[in-house]
This record gives sequence, C-alpha cells and structure tokens, in this order.
Amino acid sequence: MSAGATGQPSTGSGEKGGARTALAGLTTRGRSFLAAGIAAAICAYVLGQPDLLRVGLLLAALPLICAAVVYRTRYRVAGSRRLSPARVPAGSEARVHLRMDNVSRLPTGLLMLQDRVPYVLGPRPRFVLDRVEAGGRREVSYRVRSDLRGRYPLGPLQLRLSDPFGMCELTRAFSTYDTLTVIPRVEPLPPVRLSGEAKGYGDGRQRTLALAGEDDVIPRGYRYGDDLRRVHWRLTARYGELMVRREEQPQRSRCTVLLDTRGLAYQGSGPDSAFEWAVSGAASVLVHMLERGFSVRLLTDTGTSVPGEGSDGFAGASQESADAAGLMMDTLAVVDHSDGTGLSRAYDVLRGGNEGLLVAFLGDLDEEQAAVAAKMRQRSGGAVAFLLDDDSWAREPNGAPDPMNRQEERLRMLREAGWTALSVPRGASLNEMWRQADRERAGVMTAGGTSGGEGWS
Repeated sequence: MSAGATGQPSTGSGEKGGARTALAGLTTRGRSFLAAGIAAAICAYVLGQPDLLRVGLLLAALPLICAAVVYRTRYRVAGSRRLSPARVPAGSEARVHLRMDNVSRLPTGLLMLQDRVPYVLGPRPRFVLDRVEAGGRREVSYRVRSDLRGRYPLGPLQLRLSDPFGMCELTRAFSTYDTLTVIPRVEPLPPVRLSGEAKGYGDGRQRTLALAGEDDVIPRGYRYGDDLRRVHWRLTARYGELMVRREEQPQRSRCTVLLDTRGLAYQGSGPDSAFEWAVSGAASVLVHMLERGFSVRLLTDTGTSVPGEGSDGFAGASQESADAAGLMMDTLAVVDHSDGTGLSRAYDVLRGGNEGLLVAFLGDLDEEQAAVAAKMRQRSGGAVAFLLDDDSWAREPNGAPDPMNRQEERLRMLREAGWTALSVPRGASLNEMWRQADRERAGVMTAGGTSGGEGWS
C-alpha cells in the first residue's frame, strides 16, 4: 500500500564528475550571470578597465559559489508515499500522499519536491517545502486519474535543492517507487436465476462427499461426538463396531467467464472501444458471481485460466472472495490483445460436464470460430454469450449499418447450440444486456415447456 525511501542526496563519482554535475545544475539566471561576468572580464582586459574586471569576476564567481554550496549540501531526509486506494477503477481518482521527514539534527533549507508520474495520470506534481526543522515533517498530496487500464509506476520521488539566489538547482532522487493499478470499470448487475448453479442446498450450492482425508473416503469407525443419526447399521453389524457414514459438505457452484482477446476480433481502441467494453463486462460478471457465492475463474482465448491455484483453475472455497477478485482484477487491468486466431485453446480447457455456468464475451467470429464457440455449450451447465456487433462498434455513431452484417447468422448458430446469445451494439449498458439475457432465457424455457426457475440454458 505504501513505499518509503530514506537517504541523503548523493554526489557524483569523482571530482570531475561532481564539477560537471554542479555546473549542469546552473539555472538560466546562473548561466546568464556567468556569461555576463566572463564577457565583462574580457572587455575589461581588452579596454584596460580594472573596475569592470572586478565587476565581471564578481558576476562570474556568484553562480559558481552557489553551485558549490548546493552541491556540497547534505540533508538527511526520509520520503514515503501512500496510495489511497492502490487499486482504482478506470475513470476514478486516487490520492497520493507524500511525506518528508527531516531525520538530521539540522534544519533544511528550501526544498522543491517532485514526483514522477506517467503522462496518462496527469501533470507531474511539484511542491515547495519551506524550512523543515530538525526532526520535523511535511505532508502533501495530489490526485491522479486515468481512463485507461494498466499498471502505472509512481516515482521515484525527487528533491530539487536550490540556493537563495536561484542560481543553481540540483535534483536528488530516491530509489523506490509504487505502482497504481487501474482496473476495468465494474458495473453492478441485478440478481437473476442462473443455470449452472448447484442444486439442492442453499443458493447456488449442492451437497457432495467431503474429501477431508482417507478416513472419510469409506464409512469409518464411530468417534466421540459423532451424530448417532449418521451410524451405518449394516456395516456396524458386519464389523462388530459402530460405523458412521461419510460426511457431506456444501460445494460452491462454478462459473467460467470467457474473454475473447484476439486482436483480429476487435476494431478500434481507447476507453470507448469494443474490447474495453468486453473487459469491463468480464470484470463485472466476475465480481457479481463472487458476491453470489460462486467459485469463478477467468478464461481467455489463449487457454490461460485465472486464478490457477487449484488444478481446475477455479477460485475455490479456500480462497477469500476479495483475494480472488483482486487477482482477477489485476489480470484484467493489464490484459491486451492476443495474437491468436481462434478459440480452440479455450475449448480444450473446458472440461466435459462440470463447468457450471459459462459467460462469454466474444468479438467478431467467422463461421469456423462460431462453430467452436457453439460446441462449448456442450461442456457447461448453462451458457450466455455477449457477442459484440463488430459493424456497430466500427462505424461512426449514427452511421449506416453494413449490409453484409453476419451478426444474425452467428447468433443463430449459438442459439441453436443452446446458448443464450445477445448482440451487443455500440454503447450498450451491461446492466440492460444482463436483464435482457434473463428475459430471453425465460422466454425460451417457457416456450419449451420448462419452468423458468431453472435458470439460463
């Protein structure tokens, strides 16, 4: 959450390097004084004017003396930085708190504090700190904001030392930096009945055999404190001692969010592009499912599964939901277009029959990739696809639609395979698309003579 740096201004290596560093720190005023002094000294020598020579020497010596004093200045200061928060959604602001401590026994002079930030976060912040007493501290803060996802380094923190006359300025930098993570926007989603939920125990849970150890793989001997209702009488009569049945425990339902990152599947770039909408949608669904108590994972077209703590790639009950959400948000913060051309790797990762709910955010699909996506429905308990309309996102707002639009054909292939598939036009609201998917699912199931309470199918 925070990082600190402690130290004192460092000098150059060797006298020649130190002299070059000091002279390089001369300001425009200092260089002007030096040039004027040299010019006056030359003119005084040519014209034989000793008074002018003394003035020239004074003008030339003043910036050189200031540079030497500033270069030899030794301050023992400690700098720290704190981000609030360290992970922020795109388009939101974060505040950076800077703190400078004077850990020496002498007061400092005028300090100019500067923090290095990427240009996408805003202008470089600069602060002027007046004399800091021995053992004193100063605290300042500034705000950063980015509409683009990513991980942005902040720092290192820099101190600019100057003399009272403004002749010389030298920069001393700390070595540490922090990282601000800008995650996708997360849109709250309304609760709807979802297929792929485990049946028979609570909201989205089922009862399964516990795998707590070898003693629980088969009925075991009675232990003090066991519920007598769990006694297996047939085995008790067989072994001549009390035997109890295997324990049962709740198991989380599963949800896989598939994000199509193929570069050829999207057109355009920037915060309002189709790809950014898909990334934001995937983030929103992941957070929503974690809040519903699902075990979730993020899957991309490259076959990469996040988080991958378990062998199946799901964030199971052993992980805190906040940790799982943070890991996936950090991944989505830096996800970029892949060089892949198909969805076959993602299809191979999906196992048969126990994937739970599958929610896919897909870019442009040709006939071959639409067929691969259609087959994924066979490996999930329920499937919802948000297919971004490439023609709508590519053309300018209020532009004429492309007469060669293949979107309806892709949707038909997915729906025939059992997907609840929706076309996402430019500027669509994920909240409304989520509700529309629920309505279409309910309408299809009612038309098929099946109860709508089973969820999406």
